[in-house]
Amino acid sequence: MALTFTLLDGRYHDRRSFSCGVAALDDYLRNWAGQHQRDGIATTHILIDDTQPAHILGYCSLSAAQLYLHELLEEHRKRMPAYPVPAMRMGRLAVSANEQGKGYGRLLLGHAVNLALSVRQSMGIRVLIVDAKDARAAKFYEGYGFQPTIDARPTLYLPLGRHKPTSAPPYPAQTQRP
Repeated sequence: MALTFTLLDGRYHDRRSFSCGVAALDDYLRNWAGQHQRDGIATTHILIDDTQPAHILGYCSLSAAQLYLHELLEEHRKRMPAYPVPAMRMGRLAVSANEQGKGYGRLLLGHAVNLALSVRQSMGIRVLIVDAKDARAAKFYEGYGFQPTIDARPTLYLPLGRHKPTSAPPYPAQTQRP
């Protein structure tokens, strides 16, 4: 058994049987992820077990984004130009209810961070942002070095590059063998 990341393919991956326990996240995967991917709005990266490649263990959606400079903490504004900060947004992250507690959320987050760092090399982005659904989700992201933005929205960001988080554990590799 090897866990692998791939892009969602609605003709092949079983979106209908995925359930994470949050209706909005299930609905997105079932009804919107494929269309958003085709339209260039977001890509949906899924985690699968290579022995059951149609079965979705979890997913995250990624898109281009920006933050305004005033939304960053003061320490992250240094040496930044006075225009919006280029970013990658992780719009959604979900793990199947049957698979929760196995570290798959951490793997999906690590995958998103690795992709953000890769994009940073080719076109430049400064932060990975996420809108936490609730306080529990915010605490999860904060455990990996995400910082809340200045305003009251549930948006958090992870600095990429010069201002690396100091207390976050290293991000996992993109595949795992149990």
